[in-house]
Amino acid sequence: MISHNIIKGNSHTDERGKLNFFNDFDLKEVVRMYEISPSSITNVRGWQGHAKEHKWFYCSAGSFTVFLAPLTYFGNSLEKQEIQKITLTASSPSILHITGGYATAFKAKEENATLLVFSNFSVEESVADDFRFKLEEWPINQ
Repeated sequence: MISHNIIKGNSHTDERGKLNFFNDFDLKEVVRMYEISPSSITNVRGWQGHAKEHKWFYCSAGSFTVFLAPLTYFGNSLEKQEIQKITLTASSPSILHITGGYATAFKAKEENATLLVFSNFSVEESVADDFRFKLEEWPINQ
């Protein structure tokens, strides 16, 4: 079943600085991690989908809008669903968990924003489960 949820983080600040933590984020399934730093706030990165791969997204700097399009397969055809919009910000620590069955697109809302992505698939497994779509496939109203 396709789903997405937010894993709430928290933070602690004292004279030494700020610490963000995610005690409810279980890393047992994670096999790799990468970082996205867009070159501009005008660029939209997407649409990319996976049938089985899970991903976790954490905004470590700035903020992002994450667009989600659930994918429903009927034989060899693809039924398009309405897109959802989720905002991730470094000032409110949280992790977005997305199961397989979604196409995603991202747009930085601030210059120098950074998004960390965790995956339960190796690069080779991910490539075999990869579905790419043109940006026009699901129009993004910003």
